[in-house]
Amino acid sequence: MLDVTSLLRMYTLRRKSSLSSSSPSLVQEKTLLSLIRSARRTRFAKDHNFSRIKSVRDYQQAVPLRSYEQFWNDYWKASFPILDDVSWPGRIPFFAVSSGTSSGTTKYIPCSHEMVRSNTKAGVDLLVHHLTNRPASRILGGLNFMLGGSTDLTEEAKNVWSGDLSGIAARTIPAWIRPRYFPPPDLALIADWRQKIDRLAEEALTRDIRMIAGVPSWLLIFFDNILSRRPGQKLADLFPNLEMIVHGGVRFDPYRERFASLLVGSSAELREVYPASEGFVAVADGPPGTGLRLNLDHGIFFEFVPVDELRSGNHHRHWIGSVELGVEYAIVITSCAGLWSYILGDTVRFVELSPPRIIITGRTSYFLSDFGEHLTGEEIDGAISDAAYAVGGSVTDYAVSSVFPEGAGELGGHRFFVELRGAGEPALFPTAEHKQCFIQTLDSELQRRNDDYRAHRADGFGLKAPTIRFLPAGSFERWMESRGKLGGQHKVPRILPKGEIGDSIVSFFNHLPDETIP
Repeated sequence: MLDVTSLLRMYTLRRKSSLSSSSPSLVQEKTLLSLIRSARRTRFAKDHNFSRIKSVRDYQQAVPLRSYEQFWNDYWKASFPILDDVSWPGRIPFFAVSSGTSSGTTKYIPCSHEMVRSNTKAGVDLLVHHLTNRPASRILGGLNFMLGGSTDLTEEAKNVWSGDLSGIAARTIPAWIRPRYFPPPDLALIADWRQKIDRLAEEALTRDIRMIAGVPSWLLIFFDNILSRRPGQKLADLFPNLEMIVHGGVRFDPYRERFASLLVGSSAELREVYPASEGFVAVADGPPGTGLRLNLDHGIFFEFVPVDELRSGNHHRHWIGSVELGVEYAIVITSCAGLWSYILGDTVRFVELSPPRIIITGRTSYFLSDFGEHLTGEEIDGAISDAAYAVGGSVTDYAVSSVFPEGAGELGGHRFFVELRGAGEPALFPTAEHKQCFIQTLDSELQRRNDDYRAHRADGFGLKAPTIRFLPAGSFERWMESRGKLGGQHKVPRILPKGEIGDSIVSFFNHLPDETIP
């Protein structure tokens, strides 16, 4: 295969210069006004007097924040799947199908041709940042592997398609990268996740893989499969030219130790990305822990609302020109697919302003506060990781539900469902002593990280200690399969609300053995 990394290297020099010399606020204001001009003849533009918008402030006064449900009911539902000049000019050719992690509601996110180009640009920027950090890279001398869902799309109407974002990406992949893309169409189309993993593992061992990308939990399943075919060998032996593992979709903290052990002896780097069905938000341009750089010139305008203000009618809408370090924001996007001040559902915190870099802290719906404890996803992830480390394991997956008091004088609490892995073991079932250590570490870490939780736990006055249910290997995988959500972009919900999703997982796990080793 012809190595075209040298051509990418020349582009990297130009792109680096452009990124380093641009003003974030000017780029974002220019992006917003360009989007407004492009959409000026749409129904949404007429409803919101786009002709009068000349600045960011004008825009924020004219266009309110909206959730997916509000957009769907007010603009998309009536004419779906034919959206002609509704919130974006022309006909929307693709819909990225996304299931809400907490609610389970299926969403159809508009994806325009402009958004396809935006996502492609983000993918190229990922390579640009990689070459910047690794000048001797030969990443385009082999194959780039995307471990996604089935690429099969559903034709909703003539020339209007819906499906996984990975399917849209596969259909619209630029000609220059197609020969360097893995898997081939016959494997990419496989819908059965287990069969797909088997076939991909078998085929990948014969290929020169330079990059692998996917959701961390599904990447681990793939790596387990492929290592089982070569007992005694490491990932470094099987993919000697692997340069980069790209991960995104969920917080990485619970998986960090496991990936570190997998990469022993390998020169491959870990690089986090922030892709969403609504647009490619950010990518790590430096080493782990330095944050993700916002994609400011990709046809997406970003707003940020302090999380504690989001549910009030008196919220402040910040943008790149007014954000501050250390504040937890709900992220809001306006995009070249016709999303206007759309509440994405994720929460972020800025760790640098020039250039703007963020870390993902959780979801707007991803917090645990049934008893006033106000635990965030970031706090729970960190505490779970520390507890797993304390017993010599790493987290495969976990979820947590609230346990409500059933009688007078009882206290509420939290029950964690945890699947652990020990060194060299497919699953780790701790001894009674280790189990107690896990609980104590988890509880103390949650108290250290969150003042409200600590106050509720003081002397066991308002909240009892957490309980743990350790699960056999593959439990979360089997539950996701039972819902038809196995693999691809599907993610395990961490915080289980009362209702269909929460009741489903609790019932499913209650029928599994609570295994321990003596």
